[in-house]
Amino acid sequence: MKFWFIAGSQAMYGEETLRRVEADAKEIAAGLKVPFPVVYKMTAKSNAEICEMVKEANYDEDCAGVITFCHTFSPSKMWINGLAMLQKPWLHFHTQFNESIPNEEIDMDYMNLHQSAHGDREHGFIGARMRLPRAIVAGYWKDPQVQAKIADWQRAAIGVQFSRNLKIVRFGDNMREVAVTEGDKVEVQIKLGWQVNTWAVGDLVKEMDQVTEAEIDALVKEYEAAYDIATDDMEAVRYQAREEIGIERILDRVGAKAFSNTFEDLYGMKQLPGLATQHLMAKGYGFGAEGDWKTAGLTAVVKAMYPDGATSFMEDYTYDYPHELILGAHMLEVDPSIAADRPRIEVHPLGIGHKEPPARIVFEGKAGAAKVLSMIDVGGRLRLIVQDVVCEKPFQSMPNLPVARTMWKPAPDFLRGLECWIIAGGAHHTVLSYDITDDTIRDFARIMGIELVTINADTTPVALERDLMLGDIIYRR
Repeated sequence: MKFWFIAGSQAMYGEETLRRVEADAKEIAAGLKVPFPVVYKMTAKSNAEICEMVKEANYDEDCAGVITFCHTFSPSKMWINGLAMLQKPWLHFHTQFNESIPNEEIDMDYMNLHQSAHGDREHGFIGARMRLPRAIVAGYWKDPQVQAKIADWQRAAIGVQFSRNLKIVRFGDNMREVAVTEGDKVEVQIKLGWQVNTWAVGDLVKEMDQVTEAEIDALVKEYEAAYDIATDDMEAVRYQAREEIGIERILDRVGAKAFSNTFEDLYGMKQLPGLATQHLMAKGYGFGAEGDWKTAGLTAVVKAMYPDGATSFMEDYTYDYPHELILGAHMLEVDPSIAADRPRIEVHPLGIGHKEPPARIVFEGKAGAAKVLSMIDVGGRLRLIVQDVVCEKPFQSMPNLPVARTMWKPAPDFLRGLECWIIAGGAHHTVLSYDITDDTIRDFARIMGIELVTINADTTPVALERDLMLGDIIYRR
């Protein structure tokens, strides 16, 4: 994926000035030290040029977004038709080529060439006038903090590109009688691009039956390389490998990058996928338990933004009031990308689902600042809820809880954090990410046109309730 850098100018400056604008713009684009390549494409001087460039960007699958910068004065009316057609994420980079004003060099020629403080304001007006979703980054282009903001937007744009092509496979339906994991799949496809469809558990079992012992042997070797084997029940481990291969074959066949299942629908299966699901998440697939396809999709999107990051499906389980900590875990499916130490594979009875004891990866999550994200359907719109948390090493060994787990303190503090999450309607399933930033989340929500609710150190229940009431007005149809 690449990002196109487009400089704005106009023909009245003459060829010499335009050649300098092009050279400066190329240097800026090449000098941005960001996760994804930035490629200079053109210096836009007319309505026709901009329209053609936007059409090209819209249909180029490798173009993840456009960055515009008006080095000189670029009359904003000539941008209208092109911006009206733009379907890719847009970043308005408000910078200038030189960091400071040179006392001896500055004259009228210099003023005509270096007037982004002038031209970018014209450019900013048309974005505001057209009410287009755009990120704005202001600052000197060589500043590492400025480049970090561009990097955050790039990851949001990559998430948008991924989201608009995301397919999610549901093995079985939603867990019976559960509300928050339900949702409007048609609306989600309209807003986010997610294609959410069901495959019968019988289809999965049929696929599992086609898996060979040699394929299982090869995958078990992968398990042994990545995890400590802390069980003698290798048949349970091998069965998880069979499940993983079967699931991945179906996902790859339909081009899906996320899936859900439920312990209430395992017809024909001996175990609930535990190790299988965990290892698939470690490969980059999204997952949601009990039919929670929204969390499955959101997990996949965050993983696409941070392919080498620490991101997992998560669930709030129980509280420790004296230590002001939430225990996050699940009956099986937590991603080993968040592990503090080398995980181990164990086999234990599950106590739910009425199947054989499943193999699972057991570990403690690493300490550090993170965020939990929840995507919910509040009727008529999607709401993305994000809460700052601080993960801590569990203070107890919990020897009779053989699952992957972590503990965290929510912002703004323990009790108000719980209260704010309930006020916002946050689900018990979340995505836990140690990497995603506030800017990336905000850019993603802005581009997608969904409601964003943040809970951080400055949040109060009173202010949050007021913001949610305003959201009901803003998003009312």
